[in-house]
Amino acid sequence: MKTLNKITTVLALLLFAFSSLALVKYAATNWTIDKNHSAVNFKVTHFFTPVNGQFNDYEANVNFDPENLEESMIDVRIMVNSIDTKNERRDGHLRTDDFFNAEKWPHITFKSTDIQSAGNNEFVANGTLTIKDVSKEISLPFTLLGIQDNPMQENTLVAGITASTKLDRTDYTVGTGDWASDAVIGDEVTIDLNLELNAEK
Repeated sequence: MKTLNKITTVLALLLFAFSSLALVKYAATNWTIDKNHSAVNFKVTHFFTPVNGQFNDYEANVNFDPENLEESMIDVRIMVNSIDTKNERRDGHLRTDDFFNAEKWPHITFKSTDIQSAGNNEFVANGTLTIKDVSKEISLPFTLLGIQDNPMQENTLVAGITASTKLDRTDYTVGTGDWASDAVIGDEVTIDLNLELNAEK
């Protein structure tokens, strides 16, 4: 009987231990952006022709694990003054209160509230996008291109992510006065993100 009680006690302790382990939530991997191999691009039409641009300065806090989406999050901050359309006069105009008003609102931010799987390495980050003084809930679909050991850096993982979405610039009051109309500049703006990420193993 004593032996049976000991066995029962041991089994109970093992069951408790495994149950406790199952409840442990491991933090998602913290990634840093390799800006030399990343880009924040946008495209909008001028009359009929698409014009491309990018933001050269940005930072992000990316905690992401495809196997642990509950603990994953994305927090991005883009510096408006870094806008670059390969035309200094146009870039200067875009920084004024006709468009982004970079002096008053120097950052564009996106903060995720949750990340969901869409299958086949496709995901959706739901969160709040803030441009100027306007904040709106958006869904940002993105693709995980892959994760592997980084052969250029020991004990480091490398990952690739692409994301694309379309916004209506007038929803964020980007373009006022004569520029509010889509007669010259299109309302729809395409945003494309290409990110190379690194993380310690």
